Amino acid sequence: MSVPALEAVNLAKSFGGVRAAHDVSFSVPGGSLAALIGPNGAGKTTLFNLVTRLYEPDAGEMRFYGRPLAGLPAARIAALGLVRTFQAARIFPGMTTLENVLAGAHLHVRASAWRQMLWLPGARGEERELVRRADALLDLTGLLPFRDAAATDLPMGAQKLLEVVRALMARPRVVLLDEPAAGLNDAETAELGSLLRAVRASGVTVVVVEHNMSLVMGVADQVIVLDTGAVVAAGTPAEIQKNPRVIEAYVGKEAA
Repeated sequence: MSVPALEAVNLAKSFGGVRAAHDVSFSVPGGSLAALIGPNGAGKTTLFNLVTRLYEPDAGEMRFYGRPLAGLPAARIAALGLVRTFQAARIFPGMTTLENVLAGAHLHVRASAWRQMLWLPGARGEERELVRRADALLDLTGLLPFRDAAATDLPMGAQKLLEVVRALMARPRVVLLDEPAAGLNDAETAELGSLLRAVRASGVTVVVVEHNMSLVMGVADQVIVLDTGAVVAAGTPAEIQKNPRVIEAYVGKEAA
């Protein structure tokens, strides 16, 4: 069997007396799209922070294509190909939409600083290719008309899409998206869904935390359900929709 792209093994994390993650285990096959869902406070963002080592786990470990991530700094994890976004859009002020997207490619720029300063042919060619790729991603998400506008002037929904595009410019092997549909209207959510399918089709593994169940059930291969810091169910969208533990987690035991 192939090694999972991302694997959590008995992860645990507490903050004071609050247990944010408890014995969390799951695996995500390479080239698939997995969704993490659960009620508010279930521990979804905490789990992303454990995966990317913003938090150190109290127990357990994360593996990236079989490689333990313990002790690796965030920059090294990103360089390996594990990239994430955040709940709140983090846009670089004073830069255009295109410049924000190009910033995501900094790990893969080959031309040295002095070649870029002298604008030598190699640096020019590399920049043309990066701009071409950025424009293609902006076009796919409907943001191309805003490529030269100040990124901070974009509506919040567009800023969320911009952050996803910037993460993809890093050419990740696995991308973690934290509530990418938050603030999006129906049309923008549909564009996001198309983008996620295209990313998966390109071979990139996607893990998304999301509250929009219509989006999740329409794009995910696997749904992992968290409640009070623990995995309570995992399966296909069809299996999750019928799972009584999932219904209980969302609407309460009496209603279930």
